[in-house]
Amino acid sequence: MSFKKIVNKVHLWLGLATGLVVFIISITGCLYAFQEEIRDAFQDFRFATIQEGAPVLPPSTFRDIAQKRLPEYHLHAINYPGKDRNVEAIFFGFDPDHYFISFHDPYTGKTLRVKNMDKSFFRWVLNGHYYLWLPPKIGQPLTAYSTLIFLVMVISGIILWWPKNRSAAKQRFWFRWKKSTKWKRKNYDLHNILGFYSAWLAFILAFTGVIFGITWLREGVHKGMGGTKSTSYTEPHSDLAAQIAVDGDPMDRVWEIMKSEYPHAVSIEVHTVESDSAVVAANANNRAGVYWSTDYRYFDQYTLEEIPVDHVYGRLKDADFADKMLRMNYDIHIGAIFGIWGKILAFLISLTCASLPVTGFMIWWGRRKKEKVEVRKEIYRKESLATT
Repeated sequence: MSFKKIVNKVHLWLGLATGLVVFIISITGCLYAFQEEIRDAFQDFRFATIQEGAPVLPPSTFRDIAQKRLPEYHLHAINYPGKDRNVEAIFFGFDPDHYFISFHDPYTGKTLRVKNMDKSFFRWVLNGHYYLWLPPKIGQPLTAYSTLIFLVMVISGIILWWPKNRSAAKQRFWFRWKKSTKWKRKNYDLHNILGFYSAWLAFILAFTGVIFGITWLREGVHKGMGGTKSTSYTEPHSDLAAQIAVDGDPMDRVWEIMKSEYPHAVSIEVHTVESDSAVVAANANNRAGVYWSTDYRYFDQYTLEEIPVDHVYGRLKDADFADKMLRMNYDIHIGAIFGIWGKILAFLISLTCASLPVTGFMIWWGRRKKEKVEVRKEIYRKESLATT
């Protein structure tokens, strides 16, 4: 058996095994691509009317108001997403599983909307993208390793696409359909030509997706680029022995520090103090539309001294090349690294990826039916010869 025939078998059977998973991952990726823009267009409770000169309330105020509204759930953080947006009180936890966002007027603290994010359409889409709507322990490795297999299929697809000569190449680069062209040929061209043009970017989208899902690969890539820090997020601890009472609420004090050090931030988030040994975690981002540039900070709740961390989720100025590339992974995956045009491109590539399992299955099914017909013809021919 020739090398190309072996590659064809590998491409076929891996495609049949993972086609449905790849289709779901890809189509949900399409649906999620513009979730921020769609939410902003239809959810006016996210936006605030700027009141020049009026002070924005500190996080402890929103914490107390929101916690009274949802006392049975865990308040994770208070987020200030921008001057023209309402403040968000984020409730998130696992026992029981819950995810709510309470939206508040920045100047009065008034609760404008409490949204159960677990029941939102885009949360449903994301659960499909991450877990195929299965329990996470089953769905997460299934999507991660199916995407890893998809990377093999992209490479094998390029090998199969590669034309033998110039004459064959003419049909590989663009559609040359006539009115008489059969749908089987059109389907074949859709699979091969669209697959070729999307292959390089599809590989990037899939690879960045695998980085999320497979720990050993993420760590290996990070180390391969020269990274030395941990790739797992952990929070340090406050010094219990120091327990010096700070003047004012620790969350408010940290918020004041973040405001003064990031006067042009597009978002500032301050986490709640969850225990006697917990730090006050906070983050600020100076760049709209992306997340890799976020500065993550950790302050002792008693002394307000900053505590350094040995993982990639610290200050951006402390990040080396490998750390920055890992932090960019999400923005690359959704195309946001190149703004709205990057998102449009990611949407189109995801849509093409969703079509490949469909057109590939139709090619295989058509050949299978053809082979059955040929076998029947051969049996009929032999039976005819035997009776003559």
